[in-house]
Amino acid sequence: MSRFMIYGANGYTARLIARAAVARGLKPLLAGRNREALDALAGELGLHRRLFALVGAKSIEGSLDDVELVLNCAGPFSATCKPLLEACLARGVHYLDITGEIDVFAWCHAQHARARERGVVVAPGVGFDVVPTDSLAALLKRRLPRADELVLAFEASGGISPGTARTGIEGLRAGGRIRLRGELTEVPLAWKVRSFERDGLPRTAVTVPWGDVYTAYVSTRIPNIETYMVLPPATIRRLRWLRWARPLLRLPAVEAFAKRRAGAASGPSAERRARSGCYVWGEARAADGSEAKLALRTPNGYALTVETALGIAAHVLAARPAGGYYTPSQLMGAEWVLSLPGVQLIEPARGAPGS
Repeated sequence: MSRFMIYGANGYTARLIARAAVARGLKPLLAGRNREALDALAGELGLHRRLFALVGAKSIEGSLDDVELVLNCAGPFSATCKPLLEACLARGVHYLDITGEIDVFAWCHAQHARARERGVVVAPGVGFDVVPTDSLAALLKRRLPRADELVLAFEASGGISPGTARTGIEGLRAGGRIRLRGELTEVPLAWKVRSFERDGLPRTAVTVPWGDVYTAYVSTRIPNIETYMVLPPATIRRLRWLRWARPLLRLPAVEAFAKRRAGAASGPSAERRARSGCYVWGEARAADGSEAKLALRTPNGYALTVETALGIAAHVLAARPAGGYYTPSQLMGAEWVLSLPGVQLIEPARGAPGS
């Protein structure tokens, strides 16, 4: 693979990606602002590192010398995407990240014309957020081209990383969102609760503002989209209580405290990642009552992110697609996810979403 940079390389997911890259004979350039952590990881893996913060446009641009592609792993991406992507557009460097943040997808999509003109591929969400769900949405659209409603849901086990937890704090502050008649629409936290069937058993899920509220519409043009996450009933009750606490989360001091607490998470161990996995449901419906249903089994979300991020980076550098904004299914094809280790497509007769 040509020279590519992992920014935020000292983070939990980035370290997994960097170690996997080296195991495959690749030599990514590690970058970020934490000198001590970068030096330790670069020394462990025998890689070069580049120290820079996302401050000052010219400084960031200069830090991209001899780089063809940046994989941004530094969340929350609401803070890191814009300055890094601006530098990538200025220098003609491809930009990928592992965000699941709706507003980040929207901002990246708004740069499509600039990216096309510069020949820069802009592909946010190349991890578990949102590769499997976006692929499932595209597969369902293929099966039911006239669909006007899309429901996506997922169940993830194994624990979360500090970065994911901090991003989740921002998501709670923003509230719930769906796609309604083609428009992003705010709804209350934990707006709807319903069940999905997995291996013959019901799983209780609640609406969450998952990235597909934005990306699945770009991929499929289905105008009405809801996204759900399987959670214990007690957690759903707490989410509904948080509707009243949202104004507090908008206070800088409260948000900072919550993020510090979230940063105490260590992320799942290798053993826990190996024995946990994810399940994704999808339903598409048309106005005439016809429907299509599919599901996916995948490895642990962090393990899958390693595969998808490295696979998409390799594809962009080798195939050199035309510049512009892409969702994962637009860039790789709807069925690409099925070629990854541990990913299995489940047809409706076995494990399809329930009502």
